[in-house]
Amino acid sequence: QLETLEQEEQECLKLGTLPVEKKTHIASHQHGMTVTKTLQEGEADPQCWSFSYSQDELQGLLPEGASLLLLRVLACRGAVPPGLIFPAINAEGHLCTSSY
Repeated sequence: QLETLEQEEQECLKLGTLPVEKKTHIASHQHGMTVTKTLQEGEADPQCWSFSYSQDELQGLLPEGASLLLLRVLACRGAVPPGLIFPAINAEGHLCTSSY
């Protein structure tokens, strides 16, 4: 029974002279999980969005790190079971599905 307790992702882009920094923080708590997205462009004030999901909505969640591990296991086995679909969190922080 593996579960994600916390996950941090950071991306930094430099477009011309303007740096753009994107951060995603996922934290598990008693009632589910909270996803916080932060976007900062240059010296402007950062923009933040936060989304919370219940345990029921996240049943079977496959975060990015677990997805990479699953892909490696499937590659070693050389086969993907039909209909392999998991809940996931997309780049905007919203709940979606991930199918293989």
